[in-house]
Amino acid sequence: MIQYEQLIREAIAAKEFAYVPYSNFRVGAALLAKNGNVYKGCNIENASYTPTNCAERTAFFSAIAEGVTEFSGIAIVGDRDQYLAPCGVCRQVMAEFCDAKEFQIILAKSETDYKVLSLEEVFPYSFTKENL
Repeated sequence: MIQYEQLIREAIAAKEFAYVPYSNFRVGAALLAKNGNVYKGCNIENASYTPTNCAERTAFFSAIAEGVTEFSGIAIVGDRDQYLAPCGVCRQVMAEFCDAKEFQIILAKSETDYKVLSLEEVFPYSFTKENL
């Protein structure tokens, strides 16, 4: 069982490390692996824009770089009082590594104000290895 509030706290902490000199729009993510480890990520901007990396992918790539490829859920927070859904590229990365029905995406405004959706709800009809 995912402890939503704890995962959200980890995402809030990760947001503090965001490198956002251009947009000033900080995002933090905390990814829960099935082995119980949490991998944090923040958004990292670049003057050239294209190399910019979202918090969600930073968390995923950190885990994958350590050999972890099975995940239970992710919490995503930003600075604004709104729920931040992952972008299309992040959704595609999630679809590569997560079970669409089981993987939980926690969109949080705060530790107590959040909504939980499955990857399937956020990214229906995704393209996966089954399509190849």
